[in-house]
Amino acid sequence: MCGIVGIVSSQPVNQQVYDALLLLQHRGQDSTGIATADGSTLHLQKANGQVREAYRTRDMRNLVGTTGLGHVRYATKGNAFNEQEAQPFYVNAPYGIILVHNGNLTNTPQLTDELFRIDRRHLNTTSDTELLVNVLANELQDQVSGLDLNPEQVFTAIERVHNRVEGSYAAIALIAGHGLLAFRDPFGIRPLVLGRRQTGLVGDEWIVASESLVLESAGYELVRDVAPGEAIFITPDGEMFSKQCARAPVLIPCSFEYVYLARPDSIMNGISVYEARLRLGDKLADTIAKYTPMGDIDVVMPIPDSSRPAAMQVAQKLGVEYREGFYKNRYVGRTFIMPGQAERKKSVKQKLNAMSSEFKGKNILIVDDSIVRGTTSKEIVQMAREAGANKVTFTSAAPPVRFPHVYGINMPTRAELVAHGRKIPEIAMEMGADALIYQEVADMQAAIIAGSEVNSLEMSCFTGDYISGNITPAYLDWLEQTQLS
Repeated sequence: MCGIVGIVSSQPVNQQVYDALLLLQHRGQDSTGIATADGSTLHLQKANGQVREAYRTRDMRNLVGTTGLGHVRYATKGNAFNEQEAQPFYVNAPYGIILVHNGNLTNTPQLTDELFRIDRRHLNTTSDTELLVNVLANELQDQVSGLDLNPEQVFTAIERVHNRVEGSYAAIALIAGHGLLAFRDPFGIRPLVLGRRQTGLVGDEWIVASESLVLESAGYELVRDVAPGEAIFITPDGEMFSKQCARAPVLIPCSFEYVYLARPDSIMNGISVYEARLRLGDKLADTIAKYTPMGDIDVVMPIPDSSRPAAMQVAQKLGVEYREGFYKNRYVGRTFIMPGQAERKKSVKQKLNAMSSEFKGKNILIVDDSIVRGTTSKEIVQMAREAGANKVTFTSAAPPVRFPHVYGINMPTRAELVAHGRKIPEIAMEMGADALIYQEVADMQAAIIAGSEVNSLEMSCFTGDYISGNITPAYLDWLEQTQLS
């Protein structure tokens, strides 16, 4: 999971990209990078850490130009601590290309071999983003015969990228001297939205980003989502071209975006994240009512922040008091996206504090957005008991995460998933909860897509059904051997 943004402006773009990355910081805290184009000259700055600590005044001054892109990274591939693997990635031919990418490629062994044996391209990291920019560069090189580059050549190159690359990818690239390119995988697994700001000058200003809140904050009109398989090419003077570049695109966005990853004030694929989470709470309340006598619940409490909308709906529908029992330290990052199990466990008590007055002698129903590794959940149950809770029922607005997620979320190994190979009572025992209730898979999908044009969701971590069709047991074994947890 990462956050990406690209902007074509009539003004210097460095501060605009920086501000957008601040709004996308929840999507990644490992590293960040900004690149700008000033004519045919590209400027690049990237570093480990969060946005506010990564850039100095001198760095921003060097990022000149009116076209730019940016990235915040949460490592799902490669080394989280290696600054060389921070994005953007650069290749010098053709023209000079800088690319950022949100997602995970799932045919990386094949692509790595092809790039070495056939394309004769050198890879200096284990990042699949470096793979993607080299595949794009190779296909673009085959389309150009002189100095000029037109949109049709770009779109033909993207068609060939789609034919070679498998997995999830929302990508934005700068092509030196020519403009900004954005494209999305044929399933639309990872989000990408397009916005426009009319200036009254010759060309409009454009933005592409992972989430719509970036557009709204900067005064851009949300035009639409970038369609699955579509490519968008915007010249430096604001002329926009688009084309469908995939043979059989179909929109199947990632369910986890709505459950946890995205900010609630975003709209993606025509679905309000906040309203989807409210509906998840409604569905979860129905399931809780089936399995829990109402006299066994005194209060409903969320784990801040992403589970709050669902918890509010659970309390309202069950007619139980809603209380905020956990206080969140906002200066600690999201524990789910921290690299390493030890780091996540250490951060739980730094992040949350249980207020004894809300727990003492009460039967508590805790609502969380999801349960992945179980580390955070176990610590939270223990905190509730230490604060004086009489009984702790733990609930999840998402179904059990039983399978690795291979499309851009750091759930790569089966052994680290608390629900893998366990029945729900066994998971409850592992977590130390008196009772454990999960959302049903069908209820989750129905809640998220209600009232939208989306017909189905990517739910492989809940169901084990991988939509790209190339995920074999051998691939999962390879992933577990090579991926950092």
